[in-house]
Amino acid sequence: MERRKFIKQTGAAVALAGTGAGLLAACASPSTNQETEETMENEEVIAHYVLFWLNDDLSEDEINNFVGFFEVLKTIPTIKSLHYGRAANTHQRDVVDNSFTYNLLVFFDTMDDLNVYETHPIHVEAIEKYSKYWRKVAVHDSMLKQAVK
Repeated sequence: MERRKFIKQTGAAVALAGTGAGLLAACASPSTNQETEETMENEEVIAHYVLFWLNDDLSEDEINNFVGFFEVLKTIPTIKSLHYGRAANTHQRDVVDNSFTYNLLVFFDTMDDLNVYETHPIHVEAIEKYSKYWRKVAVHDSMLKQAVK
């Protein structure tokens, strides 16, 4: 009984001293810390990965100017992050396909954010403006887990 009273008084004194939050967090049970780590590890993002094969008859300037498409898209507010680039000149292997001209990788926090993006007027107008430059497009959408180190 005396031990409970001591722990209660000590806890109150530490909290009053302003260090209670840090001490309580450090002394949290392992299951609480494990639950927090599992929650962080189970967070998912939506990856929207698009490959573009541009028309063969485009000049190098037209191919380089195609980045305007991506620059317009990045203004859509539901985007978490947007990355784009040309195919890398990696070593040829049976599993490598560098036949595309550009790729686009966009991350979203939720499926709702992706749905807004797909129908957003900026996206629709950009497709109308730039679709004349491509001969083929492949879209891959994935739910990705965030790896936490």
